[in-house]
Amino acid sequence: MGFNLENVTVTHYEDEQRFEAIISETRALVTYQRSPGRITFLHTEVPPSLEGQGLAAKLVRVALEFARAQNLQVVPLCPYVSSFIRKHTEYQDLVSPEQLQKMFTR
Repeated sequence: MGFNLENVTVTHYEDEQRFEAIISETRALVTYQRSPGRITFLHTEVPPSLEGQGLAAKLVRVALEFARAQNLQVVPLCPYVSSFIRKHTEYQDLVSPEQLQKMFTR
């Protein structure tokens, strides 16, 4: 199923603590847990029919931009979020130095 990533809207459902995109009635999401001054990303889920097209990266980028705008420290428990931050150095400042070190020594 092809889609234009630029036309995909990511919606933030703060009450449910998730960022979500729906394409052809199929949902992709990033879930998190918020605590004072911190956001912990728990899980990224993209259905197999939507994988490999940049959707997870778009979701995570929006989620990390939210964290930056809210001045939140990021705890990337989700393996995908952790991998994304390792590859995209512009987001590494959102993670504590200790957490960053763990991410690179796993």
